[in-house]
Formats: sequence, structure tokens, C-alpha cells
Amino acid sequence: MRSAQRSAPAGRRGRLRLAVAAVLASTLLLTTACSGDDKPSWQGGGNTPEGTGASQAPSAEPTLSTVAVTSPAADAKSVELWSEVKYNSEDPANTEVKVTAKGKEVKGTVDKDAKVWRPAEGLAWNTTYTVDVSTPAADGKTTSATSTFTTMKEPSKVVRATSFLADGQKVGVGMPLIMKFGRAIPEKYRAEVERRMVVTATPAQEGVWRWSSPTEVQYRPKTYWKPNSKIFYSVNLKGVEMGDGWYGRTNLTVDLSIGREMIMTVNNKTKQMTVKQDGKVIKTLPVSLGKASTPSASGTMVVMEKAAHTVFDTTDEDPVNGYKTPIDWAQRLTYSGQFIHAAPWSEGVQGKRNVSHGCVNVSEAMGKWLFDRTLMGDVIVVSGTEEKLKNGDGWTNWNMSWEEYKKGSYLS
Repeated sequence: MRSAQRSAPAGRRGRLRLAVAAVLASTLLLTTACSGDDKPSWQGGGNTPEGTGASQAPSAEPTLSTVAVTSPAADAKSVELWSEVKYNSEDPANTEVKVTAKGKEVKGTVDKDAKVWRPAEGLAWNTTYTVDVSTPAADGKTTSATSTFTTMKEPSKVVRATSFLADGQKVGVGMPLIMKFGRAIPEKYRAEVERRMVVTATPAQEGVWRWSSPTEVQYRPKTYWKPNSKIFYSVNLKGVEMGDGWYGRTNLTVDLSIGREMIMTVNNKTKQMTVKQDGKVIKTLPVSLGKASTPSASGTMVVMEKAAHTVFDTTDEDPVNGYKTPIDWAQRLTYSGQFIHAAPWSEGVQGKRNVSHGCVNVSEAMGKWLFDRTLMGDVIVVSGTEEKLKNGDGWTNWNMSWEEYKKGSYLS
């Protein structure tokens, strides 16, 4: 009886086995749905649940391009006015670069080897520019790229540059080109300033800028300007960095000409001036130079300014021995006050003795004769006196060798 009670009837055991099988089947179904061993029926369908980690359909491959603008960066702001545009290209020799602003193309040059576009002059302040780079057709690749950038706003600290010479002037063969700045330019920035001041001579002549002070730079050719040359210089300093947050204010150009060659040579030993025009002697005249206590300076100078009538007044500098004297036909040679001028009071000793305060005295008649023929920038060479000309006392560009002169350039 006990064993019969412990054993389930055959029908009941069958029902139990069916129940267990059902539970196992359910467990296997759940395991299959949650594991990664087999793909669920919904994977890859159009209603993929978010956050399940199921993979998406593969995205399209990006289109390859033969060109790209690399600098300035796309949509860059506050770009400096002399910034170059740099790009990549699979075909540099045939790549075209165009920069525009407000619908107009900007002038510039392209260096295809370096893959760089450079502006011909400083860009405009606070202006948006568009760069278009393109190459010939290439199978399966994009052959053009476009990018934009915006230049810096005009700064509050700007440096003014002015030219001593103006358009249309005719000057002598020794005339230096002179640029002055409204603020001292730190040495670190002088090379870039020089690089932006381009001189073109016709016929072509070698020359260089030289810094005479932190606020002034002068240019001379290797030898005197060739007579009747045409000179054009372009000073593109707008937006050029000049240190401590200062930038160049504007650009300017000057177009002038060189006259005939006139060279005046003064010999202290003979007390004579020889005047040559285009290599030929046209006059020899007697002079009186500075006396021993106030000698004339020996060296190469040029005519800096001319005044038909003026007054020499040295009483401010020397109240005791100074003088105030009317002067005719004055031509300045140095900052310190040496001139060629008419001196009727010394005509009796001209050609014989030195009696002046350092100037080159000539007669009233010869003073006018010279004055009527000279140009600013004509050359005068004085030799044989007790004192040597100090470089910087006037436009002494020719008082030094070419090699010495070049040392004053930050590009040499």
C-alpha cells in the first residue's frame, strides 16, 4: 500500500513529463532571443529598437577630392591682411585658384610648386573672402573646393608711412628714396617692412633699403642712378605687423624721374670746384671753404634743399659768436648746416684761402649759375679738408661703400 501511494499513476507521470518539456522549451526560446549566438528575427529590419547594440546598414563611402583649401581655416575670423592662401592638390601644375570679395576677383600670384596664393597687396579690413580651388576632371573625384575667411577689423593702433618724394618730381642721380614712419619700428619687424616696399627702375638697377634710424629707411642703387631713369616704388604696408599691436595704416606709390647727371667736385688743395654734366666738364670755379676753426667736411654729399634767398641765423646756438646773415642761392648739404652758397664778402679770397664757417663759398654770379642748374639729389664730393663727413649728417648714402651700405638692410 505504501509503495503504491508513493508512485504516481502512469497517466500522471506522462502529464509531468509534458510539463517539464514545455518549461525547457520556453527556457531555450528565451535563451536564444537574448543571446548573440543566433540572429533574432527582427535584426536588420526597418524598426530596429534603439540601444540594443544592433548594427546599422553600412554608410556610403565619402567622395574623394583632388583639391582642398588648408589655410586659412574654413570660416576663420580675424585673419591678417597679408595672409597667404594654402591648398592641397593632386595636380598642382593645372590647379586654378581664385579669391573674391564682394563679387570681385582679388589680385594675387600663385606659386604652383609651393601651392600658395599670395595677395598682390594687403586685403581689406573686416571683409569676407571666398577661395575657389579647382583642377581638371578626375574619374570619381570632386575637382573643386570652396572656403571662406574674414579679415581682421581695423586696429586702433596704426602706423603712418610717408614718402619724402612725390609723384612727378625730377631729381639728381644721387637722390635716395626716403620713407618715414610715425613710430619707431622694432628690429624684429623691419625685414617684413622692407619686403613690402618694392622699387622698380627703368632701366633696371640693383639697389637696397637701409635703415638710417628706427623711424626712417632710405634706398639707393649700387651706383648712381642712370641718367634719365624712371623710378616707381610701391609701399604696401597696410595691415603689416609693426610690433606691440601696431599695424601699417595705408599703401602708397610714387612715380618720379632722374635727370641728367651732374657731379660737383671740390678740391681743398686747389680751392676749385669742377662741375661735370653727363661726364663732361662744363665749368670750373673758385671756392673758399671752412677756415681751420670751422672746417668743411670731406666726403660725398648731395643737394638736400634749395633756397634762392634765406637768412643764416646761428645766434640761438652761439649767442656770443653767432651771426645772422642774409644769404643768396643756398643749397644745403648736411643737417649740421653746410651749404653751397653765394658769399660776395669772400669773393676776393675765393680760390686762395678758406674763410667760411664750413660752407662752400662761391661768388654771387656763380652761386646763381649753379642754383639755376642743380637738382635736389645732385652730387658734390669734397676732398682734402681737416674733417671727415660723419655718416648720418645729411643724406650720406654715397659716403660709404656698397658693401657697408647693404649692412643696414634687414634683408641682406
